[in-house]
Amino acid sequence: MKVKKNTVVSLIYRLTDAQDNLIEESAEPMIYLHGDYEGTFPKIEEALEGQEIGFETRLQLEPADAFGEYDADLLRIEPRDLFPEPLEIGMQFEGIPGLDEVSDDPQSLSEVDEDEDDTLYIYTITDLAEDRVILDANHPLAGLALRFWIQVANIRPATNEEVSNGRADGQTGLMIGNDEEDYENLDDYLDSASANHPTLH
Repeated sequence: MKVKKNTVVSLIYRLTDAQDNLIEESAEPMIYLHGDYEGTFPKIEEALEGQEIGFETRLQLEPADAFGEYDADLLRIEPRDLFPEPLEIGMQFEGIPGLDEVSDDPQSLSEVDEDEDDTLYIYTITDLAEDRVILDANHPLAGLALRFWIQVANIRPATNEEVSNGRADGQTGLMIGNDEEDYENLDDYLDSASANHPTLH
């Protein structure tokens, strides 16, 4: 069987940065529904289209094809007393960024422009000071070119329910950095790569 629209594909993968520093290696196959259902990056789907079990390839994805460019507008510096204690680096909050600038300070999470599209962002605490908090809604791998080694481990037809839902049963996809455990898995890489995150120190 070949990879085509409405097949469920299982992949083994290894993810590094452009300098081949290891970011993530799959402990279990990644599962997604093939066919523009946003289960994985489009460039990966393009490379797998028409391939069979056992196929493997290496791809480099530029930021625009992966987790996007780093957007400085998604960075916030907020008064610490706006947040419930105790606070820890890595904690996440939902917020709607506003449009109004306050002098030279970043926009406040509490400021919402009524004409702004109510896009909901997940902000992660990246640094703490006695009276301030830095929050960042960028993906931790935003702005990075990424290298993938991928191998097709399994292919099967999708069920009608999976096609209707737009996702495979047990779908994992590339969920790097989308929950607290994933952020913890990135700590060693981000530290060793000396990622250029703003700090309060």
